[in-house]
Amino acid sequence: MAPRFGIEEEYFVVDPGTREVVPRAADVVRRAAAALGDRASTELVGFLAEAKTPPCDDLVKLEEQIRQMRAAMADAAAAEGLRLAATGTPVLGDLVPAPITAGPRYAESLATYRGLDDEQSICSCHVHVEMPDRERAVLVGNHLRPWLPTLLALAANSPFWAGRDTGHACWRALAWARWPVAGPPPYFASLAHYEGLVASLLECGALMDTGTIFWDVRPSARLPTVEVRVADVALTAADAAALAGLIRALVETAAAAVDAGEPAPDPPQEMLRAAYWLAARDGTAGTGLDVRSGRPAAQRHMAAALLGSTEP
Repeated sequence: MAPRFGIEEEYFVVDPGTREVVPRAADVVRRAAAALGDRASTELVGFLAEAKTPPCDDLVKLEEQIRQMRAAMADAAAAEGLRLAATGTPVLGDLVPAPITAGPRYAESLATYRGLDDEQSICSCHVHVEMPDRERAVLVGNHLRPWLPTLLALAANSPFWAGRDTGHACWRALAWARWPVAGPPPYFASLAHYEGLVASLLECGALMDTGTIFWDVRPSARLPTVEVRVADVALTAADAAALAGLIRALVETAAAAVDAGEPAPDPPQEMLRAAYWLAARDGTAGTGLDVRSGRPAAQRHMAAALLGSTEP
């Protein structure tokens, strides 16, 4: 039986006249909670509203849940005279410094990360896939690492920043890369290896807590899942569901490789960083880097290889 899965999405709150972002996410979330309960929440920046699906056991149900979730959030925004935008970066508005949401955790984040919080106006999609335990989640993550640049290219939806065309298909990933624990994760030999590195990062202050582990694949700190965090928020519910289905298939393929004792590829971080930038710059239209071979490869060919490896 396929594992259960679900997604978390973030959206920008915008003025329907100017199309600029406005710091009224708390108002939208307060209204949306009538339909979604605690599956609607605020984020670090006051422009951002987040929503989550419940766990689903098949793709049809997940897409239905995404549509219902988006409709509830959109209705709540409309009731406040606002709209939501599903884009990875804000297209228009006065962004820096970003308005930080009130609360002790966000105050601690500002004290810890300082100027990094000023430009943290980004919206992503996190796909959770159920795992039997954290050890399995870590080992599966090793097998996902080589495919992260391809997923980034497929999900690119953030070319603009504050009225400017950045020339990149996914500017969000580049903004995110400045954080101390973000982007492609290292290779981990075991759960103990993972937890040892996290403990060191907590001790030195690079992590505020386990909720600030922002690697693009991680064992969730609060759910029995592997969490894949590489994607921009999708433009449509159908796009979001397709991405989640592909990621679940990739996780299932990786889990089978772990069960078979197949070693995971271990491309150097420098190569993964270069592959990320190429994917972020050109999306599926350009030439990327196959980190398994170290050779250039068309992003469309990499996407076809990903689909072929997960199609069963």
